[in-house]
Amino acid sequence: MLRRTPALIAIAVGALVVPATPAVAEKPPDGVIASLQRDLGITQEQAINRMANEARGNAVAPGLSKKLGDRFAGVWYEGQESTLVAASTSAADTGAIARSGARARIVPRSLAQLGAVKERLDRSAPPASVHSWAVTPQTNSVSVQTSDQAAARAWVSASGADATAVTFDASAERPRLFYDIRGGDAYYIPSAGYRCSVGFAARRGTQLGFTTAGHCGDVGDATNGYNQVAQGTFQISSFPGDDYAWVSTNSNWTAPGVVNGYSAGILPVRGSTVTQPQGAVCRSGSTTQWHCGTVTALNTTVNYPEGTVSGLTRTTVCAEGGDSGGAFISGDQAQGMTSGGSGNCSSGGTTYFQPLGEILSVGGLTLVTSGGQDPDPPVGCEDYRERYNGTLSSNQSQYQPNNSYYQSTASGTHAACLDGPSGVDFDVYLQKWNGSSWATVARGDSPNPDETISYNGTAGYYRYRVHAYSGSGSYTLGLNRP
Repeated sequence: MLRRTPALIAIAVGALVVPATPAVAEKPPDGVIASLQRDLGITQEQAINRMANEARGNAVAPGLSKKLGDRFAGVWYEGQESTLVAASTSAADTGAIARSGARARIVPRSLAQLGAVKERLDRSAPPASVHSWAVTPQTNSVSVQTSDQAAARAWVSASGADATAVTFDASAERPRLFYDIRGGDAYYIPSAGYRCSVGFAARRGTQLGFTTAGHCGDVGDATNGYNQVAQGTFQISSFPGDDYAWVSTNSNWTAPGVVNGYSAGILPVRGSTVTQPQGAVCRSGSTTQWHCGTVTALNTTVNYPEGTVSGLTRTTVCAEGGDSGGAFISGDQAQGMTSGGSGNCSSGGTTYFQPLGEILSVGGLTLVTSGGQDPDPPVGCEDYRERYNGTLSSNQSQYQPNNSYYQSTASGTHAACLDGPSGVDFDVYLQKWNGSSWATVARGDSPNPDETISYNGTAGYYRYRVHAYSGSGSYTLGLNRP
């Protein structure tokens, strides 16, 4: 199972009564207020006032633009509580602006004039030292972010834009593209001259990375992504005995919590419930892409020429060189990372995968699920928009919200956080009405008091079932709806 042998998969180079729609609460969610306090350095009262003022201002702005016409020079907010300011090129508009509830500011250039200046710049290729540019009503200019003002001024001059309408701000930014970590995509180990495949995005604390096969690299080995952009470093690697590894990634990479299913499309990862023998399972890898089969045995010990590996899962899925480390998934549940096997995808074969659960446990990792949301709940579920409380005895269930259900009129993410008391095993299940019964579409059922769910669903009726598998006590369920 070493990366140097062909046995490894590394490669050299019923009727439902519709509920009434509840009124929208005027008070902002507590989690939003707390976040504004933390990130903007303001008080709770200032945060509440700020959101109220911005809601009113955002509603007023379109009418002001229409009323002032070609004299309109933009709107913005000022101060800790977001006082609305509206600009015009004519002092005659002061009264109309004041009556709208905004403060008036008289400036020399209209928003349309500034837009024309920006359009000139948009048509001219900038030097690398120019990082961005935008119309900025606050300064009545087009502001250019740059690390070399002389070069930026020369660029503006060459563009033919009105230089008097441009301001320059010193910038240390280095704007760059972000690349997605997707199960089954290729990655490269330059020092060894070969490639493997990504398993699943996973975090250790706040550090993002991905799982893969241990035989693909040693601790300290650097990796490049599928696009040969610098990607990360092996921080965990175990082989033989096991065949798992974790690569920590740099800030170029983000994680949507998906697997590249190639011909099957981009597939969401929503959990890691283990598939049992004879269950269907599919694999994604950078050589042979997407193939499926069944699980034939769990907890298999495999005697590779490079050493014995225990705890693997045996499958009828085919694989070839370069597929090593790639994602095994059943439905939307992550299973593990491709290890080795025999045969190929022309004549068929047997492939073993390293179950995901072991490295998550040993490495202190958290699987990243679809939407980029990690399944570990925030303490007390305080970051969720709605919260419901209840008390359960062992083997009892309750339904939320409020022993009822809710309607989602659009597709999007349904997220839940269950915060139970210590020493119990409480679970939560998201159910959707299929026209005749409630069907479970997502679950959090680990042997713990706390659970989370993140599910991307279509419009319909939903409810949460909270179940006490063992133990009794009070719980809090936090919810986010699309």
